Formats: sequence, C-alpha cells, structure tokens
Amino acid sequence: MTTDVFSALANPVRRQLLDSLREGPRAVSDLAGRFSLSRPSISEHLQVLRGAGLVREEPRGRHRYYHLQPQPLAEVGQWLHPYEHFWRERLRSLRDVLDEESS
Repeated sequence: MTTDVFSALANPVRRQLLDSLREGPRAVSDLAGRFSLSRPSISEHLQVLRGAGLVREEPRGRHRYYHLQPQPLAEVGQWLHPYEHFWRERLRSLRDVLDEESS
C-alpha cells in the first residue's frame, strides 16, 4: 500500500467521487454533474484516483467511463484493522468509566 492511496483519500471530493462510483461505472460528464466543480477539475481528481489505483478508465466512443477499483481500499482496511481493535478497547474502557460514574 502506498501513501498515494492515503493522499487520494484525503480529499473530500475524491471520496465523494468514489462513493458515486460504488453505484457502478459513470461517465465524467455524469460525475461532474454531481458537483459544483468544473469538468476539468473533476477530471484532475479522477486522474489522482487513477494514479492511486482506486479507479480505472474505460473509453466508450467519445466518453470516458470510470470504474471503482476496490482492492487498494481493502488494503487500507487491512492496515487499519489493528487500530480499530485498539479504539474499540479504548471506547469500552470509557463506557465502563462512564457507567461507574452514573451509578
């Protein structure tokens, strides 16, 4: 897993683009219509996602369709899993303290 994936996910527009692509492949024009950004701006964000391996591009005639590539997200999830366990334990401890104080 590279820092490119984290850099790509750091931007809220790119995360929203990935959310849109969960529904299935989308043309750039369709994706651009969902944002108050110009089509070139959306294309730049898609290029960053492509560079991180999070989307793939499929030319269809005059249009370009983008598909979600979930594998890098699965790698991020695997990397985050131990931290999830850590935070669950911390939240359980906090809950126990709060339960004691409310008793």
